[in-house]
Amino acid sequence: MEIQQTQDWIRTALSRLGYGEAIVEQLIEPQLCLAVQIPVTMDSGAVRIFSAYRVQHHMAVGPTQGGVRLHPQIGLEDVKAEAAIMTVKCGLAAVPFGGAKGGIVCDPRELSFRELERLARGYVRAVSQTVGQAKDILSADGFTNSRVMAWMADEYSRLRESDARAVITGKPEVLGGISDREKLLYQSVMILIQEAVRDSGRSMSGLRVILRGFGELGAYLAGEIHRSGGVVVGLSDRYGALYQEEGLDVETLLDRRDSFGTVTRLFRTRMGHDEILNHPHDLFIGATVAPSLGEEGARALGGRLVFEAVPGAVDPGAYPILRQKGILTIPGVLSSLGPVILSYYEWVQNREGYRFAPDHLIMLLQERMIDSYHRLKESLPEAGGDPRLATFMVGLKPTAEAIRIRGLL
Repeated sequence: MEIQQTQDWIRTALSRLGYGEAIVEQLIEPQLCLAVQIPVTMDSGAVRIFSAYRVQHHMAVGPTQGGVRLHPQIGLEDVKAEAAIMTVKCGLAAVPFGGAKGGIVCDPRELSFRELERLARGYVRAVSQTVGQAKDILSADGFTNSRVMAWMADEYSRLRESDARAVITGKPEVLGGISDREKLLYQSVMILIQEAVRDSGRSMSGLRVILRGFGELGAYLAGEIHRSGGVVVGLSDRYGALYQEEGLDVETLLDRRDSFGTVTRLFRTRMGHDEILNHPHDLFIGATVAPSLGEEGARALGGRLVFEAVPGAVDPGAYPILRQKGILTIPGVLSSLGPVILSYYEWVQNREGYRFAPDHLIMLLQERMIDSYHRLKESLPEAGGDPRLATFMVGLKPTAEAIRIRGLL
């Protein structure tokens, strides 16, 4: 989401909630923007300079928290927008954080293992004065996987040993991270799907599902839907789509799926991405942003529920069409709360010297995901039925209230 669009949503949501211009202006722009240059010695011996950023949106609720994204085209405006979205996510998840985000301008696929490590450590050194377990928590995001976070945690421990344990999340379990974090992230999405289906008065058993995207998340969801009694009638990847009214053979498709998450090119009878939407189904799940569900696809949809499993899986222009058709859409900001919640619990267990049992952690994750869903659903009438506006209203209210009560005007 672009910065101007994000700021427009912030202004509209806060105005709808009745907050004055003083609070709106505080949340339109972040409290802190840091731009740094990171020198890295490449394997060739040459020194390359990387631009990087850290943005802290607002600290009224507590320390800020957010991932560090590695992307060749990320800029300060992108990071500002994502930091604001993180504030929304933290408020929606009811965790005591404000939003933050980091970005490093690079293509990690072009870096060697050691070059990536030097870059990760250099980033921590560059931002070390502005982060801390009670100031700003760095978390995993995209290419910053658990190994990258381990390097960051190690580097920070050399700079601030007494403050190091809880300042980095998304770490390997042996360094205080969450056990089976990736599996829990996928489970958080499935928890939300099951609750939305249940809340709509349906059951997973016999539910006809069209799934767009067959990457790691899409494959996990296909398997879980199949095991819970749902029927995956449609599936699409970058090459096209498959549809079978009596249900696709999910186990065979999972077995034949390649490492890039594609399977449809093995079949001669594949359809167009939007063509399958004309066929009978109850639930559409967007688990990829390429291609996303656009206006044409939204007009073709015949189901009653759309689930944006990843942010960007539904185009902004599709939302009004879905709303006009009476189709409930679960926005990507809500479905992507898993990393926020798990980072919070990792921060808690690191600060307390305590480790959550896996079953307990799943229960806590489920409670927060379901609670977030219902708070969003309850706010829909006030938001005129727009789930995106409702997301911003619910997510921004804790920070706006903290600003008002603390007198930060």
